[in-house]
Amino acid sequence: MGFFEKLKQGLKKTSNAISQHVNNVFSVFVKVDEELFENLEEALIMADLGMETSVELIDELRTRVKRKHIEDGNEVKRELQEVISDALNELDSEMKLETTPSVVLVIGVNGVGKTTSIGKMAMHYKAQGKRVLLAAADTFRAAAIDQLDIWANRAGVDIIKHQEGSDPAAVVFDACNAAKARGCDVLICDTAGRLHNKKNLMAELEKISRVISRELPGVSRENLLVLDATTGQNAVSQAKLFSEVSDISGIVLTKLDGTAKGGIVISIAKEQDIPVKFIGVGEGIDDLQVFDAEAFAKALFDEE
Repeated sequence: MGFFEKLKQGLKKTSNAISQHVNNVFSVFVKVDEELFENLEEALIMADLGMETSVELIDELRTRVKRKHIEDGNEVKRELQEVISDALNELDSEMKLETTPSVVLVIGVNGVGKTTSIGKMAMHYKAQGKRVLLAAADTFRAAAIDQLDIWANRAGVDIIKHQEGSDPAAVVFDACNAAKARGCDVLICDTAGRLHNKKNLMAELEKISRVISRELPGVSRENLLVLDATTGQNAVSQAKLFSEVSDISGIVLTKLDGTAKGGIVISIAKEQDIPVKFIGVGEGIDDLQVFDAEAFAKALFDEE
């Protein structure tokens, strides 16, 4: 199955939800007027894009339709797709891994698919011919280290780990030095995500950051937040909360294939100003895909 077909299949539930709401509007309102725009705005809200994002998108659509003198409903629909694509393209979704090694710090609460995403990310970079090292710095969650170890074996990459309950920064310290010594291209660090205690989480992440800066000065670094798409607007709230305790450079949005709430990709980009860098569109080992705004927008509207 090709990239776009896999993406389209993974976004089927979201695509159906958005298409249903949007198509219902166009089936009732033939004339391109203010009532059409108001109903399209409501359709996007119903499709879980959120109030603020929906209003912004329809405002932009209204401006473009008037400027281009569009009077055909199908053209309005195509313009809406372009508005969504352009909104997502405003942010740079490319991973910045320019040094050897580069560091990817992965954050996220339990149950969002953080460890699985790290494993699939390791597979992704290994397939590109890069030497990948994992750091098991989520030392507080039961079995987190063992789970990451299984993924390291599956991906065929090395892992640095300590005992459960040990200092996460000490794991990252050893991993940074191992990455240098072994000539690794990418060091991916798992971390704990205990949002119920933001002060402790902030202190822990700051300590890990200091270690990385000291041991790997000038290193390219990505701080990725993993979110579960099935939680809808709650994922947008999580992005806001984590942004308060860490400098998030990108989002990994998992479980898009299991929800009709994939429109939150747009909400996160518009409301939190954070680019989505990877999306999970299935259970397979290669179903964590690099985010492509144009392909995503087309798949949302079920178009080639």
